[in-house]
Order: sequence, then C-alpha cells, then structure tokens
Amino acid sequence: MMRLTKPVVFFDLETTGVACERDRIVDIALLRREPDGSEDILAALVDPGMPIPAEASAVHHITDAMVRGQPKFVQLAPKILSFIGDADLAGFGVLKFDIPMLLAEFKRSGLQFPMEGRRVVDALTIFHRLEPRNLSAAYKFYCGRTLEGAHRAETDARASLAVLEAQVERYPDLPRDLSGLAGFCQMRDSRNVDADGKLVWRNGQASFNFGKHRTLTLQEVARKEPSYLEWLMGAEKTTPELTEICRQALAGRFPVKPGQE
Repeated sequence: MMRLTKPVVFFDLETTGVACERDRIVDIALLRREPDGSEDILAALVDPGMPIPAEASAVHHITDAMVRGQPKFVQLAPKILSFIGDADLAGFGVLKFDIPMLLAEFKRSGLQFPMEGRRVVDALTIFHRLEPRNLSAAYKFYCGRTLEGAHRAETDARASLAVLEAQVERYPDLPRDLSGLAGFCQMRDSRNVDADGKLVWRNGQASFNFGKHRTLTLQEVARKEPSYLEWLMGAEKTTPELTEICRQALAGRFPVKPGQE
C-alpha cells in the first residue's frame, strides 16, 4: 500500500470533448484516500449547459437526458473545492487532460484552485515508463522468451513474425487471414476524421484537434482563414491524407461523417 503523509484525491472526468476552453464536464468522481487508509467519495453528473456531442456520448454513454436537471459545475464547485482541500491529486492521464479541464471549470466558476505545493501522480505516466511498448517487450509478453540480439535486422524480422503468430493464437476474435489482419490494423478511431486524429468529428462536422484553431470546424477555418489551410498543406509533418482534406476544403468540399452520406 502507498505510504501517505497527507490525503490524496484520485479523480476522473467525463466531458463534452477535449478542449478545455470550449468543452464542459458532464461527470465527475473524486475518491479521497486518507493517510490512515480510510476513503470518501464524491461523484456527480453535471449539466454542461450545452448539448453533449454524439461523438462524446459514444465514448462515455452519458446523454443529454441523463444530465438534464443535474447541477451545473458552478453550483458544485464550492463543494468540490472543499472536498479536495489541500490534498494531493492522482489519476490516470490527469496531467494532460483532467487537471487542465478541472482548472478551466474552476476559473469559469470564479474560483481559484491553487496547484502550488500540490503533488500530482499520474498512473498513465508510470505505466508508459515502466511498461515499454517495443519489440523486445512484445516478444517477452507473447512468446515468453527474452529476445537475444535485438536491433539486428534479421533477429527483429524473425521476432516480428513470432509475435504476430502468437497474437493470432492468443486472440480468438483476431482475423486469421492477411486481408482481415490488414483491415484490423487500418481501423481508425471512429472519432477521427483522418488517421492521425488531427481532425475529429464534433457534432457531425470535421473539427481541428490541434493548433491555434483547435475546436473550430474545418468549414469555419476555410471560410475565415484559408491561408492557414494552405500553410498546413505545405508543412513538413502534414500527412498526404490531411493535405488532400485541406485541398478539398479550399475547393468547398468537406468530409462527410460515415453514416451521414
């Protein structure tokens, strides 16, 4: 068990999206662990004051009907602030998402949530650092053996074959033929417009998921700042897929979400 010298609050948020300045919390849970091992929990659905995009509901299964009549965050904020107190914070992925979102909601509520002196532990960071995702780790996991001579081309090629064969044997739902396996590998997150997720579906429209126009729709940017799309097309890291989407957008043709054709 962890040794604690002060309370720590593990928390998680479900939201209307991933943009702190635009999106809102729809579900919040805070689990407070005391140094003596005792626990207390505060959990609530939250009325975001805006429609929950279908793309978000598909992830967390929280609908407009479920939050209708629930308190808004501004009403819950004092209670949440008091519950956390001076406790440290922890969770899974909290550094990049949950904490920035929570801070944004407190700011909109006119309350300060001091982070100075507050320690943060992110289990996702620990997971990524201690559970490597490389060929040697995959070979050990799937084949039960240590990969000797890693990073020599022939060794790695043979290990890749062994890993794939072991995966096919381990997962009954995985396709057995190469066409099926290729299709599985090329499946994309249903929230993404392009493979890299630079554009995502928001209320059925392709919207930016990065950069200065994050959360704006592709149509809005094409109308207000077409030069940005031209710049993006010439950027070194822009994929051919995104380049073609931008080219089509400049011509007035925009992606259509599957199922809405």
